[in-house]
Amino acid sequence: MHRRVFVRQFALAAAVAATLGLAHGAAAQTTLKFSHTDQPGGLRQKAAELFGQRVEQYTQGRYKVQVFPASQLANDPKAVEQLQLGGIDFTVTGTGTYATHIPTLNLTALPYLVESYEQGWKLYDDSKWMQAQFAKGPEKGFRFLSTFEAGFRCMTTKDPLATPADAKGKKLRTFPNEMMRWTLEAMGFNVQIMPLPEVYLAIQQGTVSGQENPVDTIHANKFYEVAPHVTLTKHTYSPIPLTISEKTWQRLSPADRDAVTKAAKEAAEFSRREVRAAEDAQLADMQGKGAKVARPALAPFRDSVQPAYAKAKEKYGADVDAILADADVVRKAMPAK
Repeated sequence: MHRRVFVRQFALAAAVAATLGLAHGAAAQTTLKFSHTDQPGGLRQKAAELFGQRVEQYTQGRYKVQVFPASQLANDPKAVEQLQLGGIDFTVTGTGTYATHIPTLNLTALPYLVESYEQGWKLYDDSKWMQAQFAKGPEKGFRFLSTFEAGFRCMTTKDPLATPADAKGKKLRTFPNEMMRWTLEAMGFNVQIMPLPEVYLAIQQGTVSGQENPVDTIHANKFYEVAPHVTLTKHTYSPIPLTISEKTWQRLSPADRDAVTKAAKEAAEFSRREVRAAEDAQLADMQGKGAKVARPALAPFRDSVQPAYAKAKEKYGADVDAILADADVVRKAMPAK
């Protein structure tokens, strides 16, 4: 009799403990916010979602990543500011955006640094100069985890853009970055700065005659609908590093830091593979919907942007020599096909 009572009491206690344990486990899960500016259908979103899945998996459910696309939480500059404040936990954006806080990163937007994806990956992964710039992140309030891909920046304009002569006097939208402004002005454009979500309507209404972005971003935002001339100038290699708020990083255990870093690297590998693989299909899809894709001779564009190098050298001095040297090593080691 006593044994049966004991067994029932033990089973009840075990059930209560299990219930409490489940409740505690559910309460213990922390949701982390990931903000970016691309559209839900873009490859940036898919890579962000994969990152979130891997974080949850590798932390055994202690952390869940909620992704907010299309500038729902902030545009790119505001997202980096929110990282610093701890208002969001992750963002992925161009190095030019981070350059507001680490000015030397402006030099990653020097025109025609690399000629292929493989060269770009090696430069970002292996350049000692590049790693030294990324190492400045924590003191600025964010930490670089890995480098997602976005591709080479190209043009979408209302009118054809066969040579830089066609750019003269045209208003072109870009993001707030001095190197990009120097490059586009050297080509002949009048540069207009505006947030990405406003660009489609601005082109449609004639506020600007076009914009510049990687093919994946052009495709996801359907800019070719209002600016049908897609010109593959490939003037700037433009990957998008993934960062975490330093405040968030400092709250993570060593094991969870390893988990987040592992997830970031795997998501970056996915991003690189998918963006490169998708480019031809995206261009074909745009052509099928009325876009006119042009592959101009790049020599005139390369020649036109030389003043941007001069301005960079005047402002950044030896840092220009350092990144150009690293890029030169990469181009010679991995000639573009």
